[in-house]
Amino acid sequence: MSSVLRRLRSTAATTAATLATTASRLTGRGAGGMIGGLVANAIDPSIMENLGRGRPTMLVTGTNGKSTTTRMLAAAVRTRHTVATNDGGDNMDAGIISALLAGKDASHIVLEVDELHVPAVAERLRPQALVLLNLTRDQLDRVGEINKIERALRSAVMAHPDMVVIANCDDVLMTSVAYDAPHVIWVSAGAGWLGDSVSCPRTGGHVVREVDDWWAVKPLPDGRVFRRPTPTWTITDDGLSSPHGDSALHLRLPGRANRGNATQAIAAAAEALDIPLADAVAAAESVDNVAGRYSTIRLGDRDIHLLLAKNPAGWQEALSMVDRSADGLVIAVNGQVADGEDLSWLWDVRFEDFEGLEVKASGERGTDLAVRLTYADISHEHIPDPLTALLACPPGRIEVLANYTAFRDLKAALQKETTRG
Repeated sequence: MSSVLRRLRSTAATTAATLATTASRLTGRGAGGMIGGLVANAIDPSIMENLGRGRPTMLVTGTNGKSTTTRMLAAAVRTRHTVATNDGGDNMDAGIISALLAGKDASHIVLEVDELHVPAVAERLRPQALVLLNLTRDQLDRVGEINKIERALRSAVMAHPDMVVIANCDDVLMTSVAYDAPHVIWVSAGAGWLGDSVSCPRTGGHVVREVDDWWAVKPLPDGRVFRRPTPTWTITDDGLSSPHGDSALHLRLPGRANRGNATQAIAAAAEALDIPLADAVAAAESVDNVAGRYSTIRLGDRDIHLLLAKNPAGWQEALSMVDRSADGLVIAVNGQVADGEDLSWLWDVRFEDFEGLEVKASGERGTDLAVRLTYADISHEHIPDPLTALLACPPGRIEVLANYTAFRDLKAALQKETTRG
């Protein structure tokens, strides 16, 4: 294809995408984060490469924390550069293309990428850096076994030897992904969920844990011991330590997991783009919500605090953030394609410590949740509609914990109610 035809196709794709995005927003069908990218890619399959060419690109992936880490990393990079980013959380091809179109004049690119899409996106965008957060079970009906994802990510890392990899050495699976990378920055970001890393993903040998250390009892095929690398960046309860100095870290977002996310974002900004440590820390500290997650909405005489969780590891972390002194707790679970239709993971999550809280089981799969809560000996009321469940709680502070589509739909319903009020 001639260069003239390529330019014409690219222009047509961009124009059609802009029209589709605008129409989606005007008709109230959505925020336009996907449709523009779908249209553009259908017209010009090379649109992603063309939009990314020549711009330093940083990718963030992992089972949990992608959106938060991406938001923090983009904020840090923005202290020195302009940034194109998918801050709405649309992390597959269409969403990435839409973000690149929206930020086509930005000097740098910071994207969260679904774990399954990393190899293809990396091949098309040739990233300068890749941030590896964690790997745990997530939607087995869509994603498949976790070791399969580990192997795909490992192949992607080895296919781009010039890429800087910022990896969590406390996560066994992500350590395996990055273990042979030529340019790797090891970060001790924590590993709250250990159920998916009891064996070495390369040999199947048992993984032994001892305080902050871990190692596989079975050596790798080349005779090396597969062991936790020594980190150069570490998060603690007091702050973070790094080759660039130590710093306090006072985040607006709750939970130890978010402190680990922040440390990896700060490390990526400092190591890959030479962003000063103080600027990167301040940028991470400025993030107060991520697409409505962790936000508080006032509805009548209730303050509704929203938490999102999508898989066993995420649920366990989010449960630790719930205010046990709240006046009510609504747990909402759907089982749509975006959530994963297999909800057997409910039995892996520890719900047993909510005595004294008024709990409502809600969502399209609220019955499944109610059964789980019954076996956890948690007193609760089953109210299928999450908004109705909220209004059935006493006045005061209400904690809400919901999975993906339940969170999305409830947030939309709350926005409609507050607008109406």
